Amino acid sequence: MSVQGWVWRVPPGWPEPPPGWTPPPGWQAPADWPSPPADWVFWARVDAQEPAVQAQELQPPQQQAASQTQQFPAPQQPPLQPPPPPQPPQQQPPQPPPRQRRPPPLARIEGRSRRGIVLETCFVQIAFLAPGVLSAVDLLAAHFGGAPGVNPFSSIIPGHPLANVIFGMLTYLQVGAVVPLALLLLSRTGQDPASIGFTRPQFRRDVWPGIGLAASGYAASYVSGVVIVAVLATAIGRKTALRLFNQVTIGHVPAYYILYGVTIAAVTAITEETLVNAYLLTRLEQLGWNPRWALVFSLTLRTSYHVYYGLGFLFTIPLGYFNTRSFQKHRSVMRPIVAHFLYDAVLFTVSVLVS
Repeated sequence: MSVQGWVWRVPPGWPEPPPGWTPPPGWQAPADWPSPPADWVFWARVDAQEPAVQAQELQPPQQQAASQTQQFPAPQQPPLQPPPPPQPPQQQPPQPPPRQRRPPPLARIEGRSRRGIVLETCFVQIAFLAPGVLSAVDLLAAHFGGAPGVNPFSSIIPGHPLANVIFGMLTYLQVGAVVPLALLLLSRTGQDPASIGFTRPQFRRDVWPGIGLAASGYAASYVSGVVIVAVLATAIGRKTALRLFNQVTIGHVPAYYILYGVTIAAVTAITEETLVNAYLLTRLEQLGWNPRWALVFSLTLRTSYHVYYGLGFLFTIPLGYFNTRSFQKHRSVMRPIVAHFLYDAVLFTVSVLVS
């Protein structure tokens, strides 16, 4: 009664089983058999097995064979195997992170609600774009009239730079006045801020990709700027070509103006990416627009209030394109907000430090 170096021991008072018999799974001794000792070990290694003579009642050979057949049935399954020795835990290889799926399409708005959504979208964009576009046209006209370049820092109290920083930051907050309204209107149709990714930024999901978007915007703008300026300088002369671009000049300002620039960058990023990216693209998708035409329309509105740069507005297109495509692909506005903020904040910081 051995299995791979193990032997099954019969307790005292039990009949001897047939040769080679091992208990099948679930087998139990008949109730009229005596109970084995409390410390009895049924399975023992061959080298540890001690020979023992088991007492049993004498029976005729024929009765003994019949009794063994009834009391020790033939196993229907493979014999019980002794437990294998424990194996050391195997270290699983690291699994790659799950691939982010494209968000499901939004439900299309039809019927009487469609006209209301169209009017709402127009009013929100007009409320945001009208002041910016009119101001950009004024600055562009002043540039061609001989005025110096664009200065993003307001001089509210001449001769008091610290006061200008404080009042300038507070005054610039009005640029984002339409953002809460747009978020409220989106929530009334089931798109709360979390559904468009307007949540607390996370490094792996938002900041790291935002750095990549900003770096791509810098690279594309630099390459396109070199090409455009070189072509225009060849065609109409370098001096005439540079007059087509309105430069940003901030003059000499203290280093703490970096805080002013960072504030402008943050308000601008949140406002633009929420209104002409997340809000507008969400509404256009609900109205059934083709994604390509929605991309073109969003870029057109985005560049309209940058015309004060002259032909320099062309350099704002790469970052706008990358941010718009990012929202169309992931439906998360925080990543474009981070990219836009980093893009502008670096420019403001460098301008203040070298002024």
